[in-house]
Amino acid sequence: MPIPQTTRDYVETLIDYYVSVASSYKQVAQAFVPEVMNIDDTTFGIIVGAVYSGFLQTYTNQKQKVTLEDVNEFNEIIKRRAPNIKKAVIEART
Repeated sequence: MPIPQTTRDYVETLIDYYVSVASSYKQVAQAFVPEVMNIDDTTFGIIVGAVYSGFLQTYTNQKQKVTLEDVNEFNEIIKRRAPNIKKAVIEART
Protein backbone atom coordinates (compact mmCIF):
# COMPACT_ATOMS: atom_id res chain seq x y z
CA MET A 1 0.00 0.00 0.00
CA PRO A 2 1.54 3.34 -0.97
CA ILE A 3 2.07 6.22 1.41
CA PRO A 4 -1.22 8.14 1.75
CA GLN A 5 -1.30 11.33 -0.33
CA THR A 6 -1.72 13.49 2.76
CA THR A 7 1.47 12.02 4.21
CA ARG A 8 3.30 12.50 0.90
CA ASP A 9 2.18 16.12 0.82
CA TYR A 10 3.32 16.57 4.41
CA VAL A 11 6.77 15.13 3.63
CA GLU A 12 7.08 17.45 0.63
CA THR A 13 6.09 20.41 2.84
CA LEU A 14 8.68 19.38 5.43
CA ILE A 15 11.36 19.22 2.76
CA ASP A 16 10.37 22.67 1.52
CA TYR A 17 10.54 24.04 5.05
CA TYR A 18 13.94 22.54 5.88
CA VAL A 19 15.33 23.70 2.54
CA SER A 20 14.19 27.23 3.40
CA VAL A 21 16.06 27.18 6.73
CA ALA A 22 19.12 25.20 5.63
CA SER A 23 21.47 27.86 6.97
CA SER A 24 20.24 27.21 10.52
CA TYR A 25 21.04 23.53 10.21
CA LYS A 26 24.39 24.31 8.65
CA GLN A 27 25.22 26.26 11.82
CA VAL A 28 24.30 23.21 13.87
CA ALA A 29 26.62 21.05 11.74
CA GLN A 30 29.46 23.56 12.11
CA ALA A 31 29.24 23.21 15.87
CA PHE A 32 30.62 19.68 15.47
CA VAL A 33 33.85 20.60 13.67
CA PRO A 34 36.37 18.93 13.81
CA GLU A 35 34.34 15.81 14.63
CA VAL A 36 32.61 16.05 11.27
CA MET A 37 34.71 16.33 8.16
CA ASN A 38 32.11 17.63 5.72
CA ILE A 39 29.73 20.37 6.89
CA ASP A 40 27.48 20.16 3.81
CA ASP A 41 27.03 16.39 4.03
CA THR A 42 26.38 16.63 7.76
CA THR A 43 23.79 19.35 7.17
CA PHE A 44 22.14 17.22 4.47
CA GLY A 45 21.97 14.34 6.95
CA ILE A 46 20.47 16.51 9.67
CA ILE A 47 17.77 17.76 7.29
CA VAL A 48 16.93 14.30 5.98
CA GLY A 49 16.83 13.00 9.56
CA ALA A 50 14.45 15.77 10.58
CA VAL A 51 12.17 15.04 7.62
CA TYR A 52 12.30 11.31 8.41
CA SER A 53 11.38 12.02 12.02
CA GLY A 54 8.37 14.04 10.84
CA PHE A 55 7.40 11.21 8.48
CA LEU A 56 7.52 8.67 11.31
CA GLN A 57 5.58 11.00 13.60
CA THR A 58 2.67 11.12 11.16
CA TYR A 59 2.33 7.35 11.44
CA THR A 60 2.53 7.51 15.24
CA ASN A 61 -0.12 10.22 15.35
CA GLN A 62 -2.40 8.10 13.17
CA LYS A 63 -1.64 4.97 15.21
CA GLN A 64 -0.36 3.23 12.09
CA LYS A 65 2.65 1.02 11.60
CA VAL A 66 5.37 2.04 9.13
CA THR A 67 6.09 -0.71 6.63
CA LEU A 68 9.24 -1.38 4.66
CA GLU A 69 7.31 -0.34 1.57
CA ASP A 70 6.51 3.01 3.21
CA VAL A 71 10.17 3.59 4.08
CA ASN A 72 11.23 2.66 0.55
CA GLU A 73 8.73 5.13 -0.86
CA PHE A 74 9.96 7.80 1.56
CA ASN A 75 13.51 7.12 0.35
CA GLU A 76 12.37 7.64 -3.25
CA ILE A 77 10.89 11.02 -2.32
CA ILE A 78 14.18 12.00 -0.68
CA LYS A 79 16.21 10.79 -3.68
CA ARG A 80 14.02 12.84 -6.00
CA ARG A 81 14.34 15.94 -3.81
CA ALA A 82 18.02 15.42 -2.85
CA PRO A 83 19.32 17.87 -5.49
CA ASN A 84 17.08 20.61 -4.04
CA ILE A 85 18.22 19.87 -0.51
CA LYS A 86 21.89 19.71 -1.49
CA LYS A 87 21.66 22.98 -3.44
CA ALA A 88 20.08 24.75 -0.47
CA VAL A 89 22.78 23.38 1.85
CA ILE A 90 25.62 24.45 -0.45
CA GLU A 91 24.15 27.92 -0.90
CA ALA A 92 23.32 28.36 2.79
CA ARG A 93 25.15 31.13 4.56
CA THR A 94 26.22 30.74 8.13
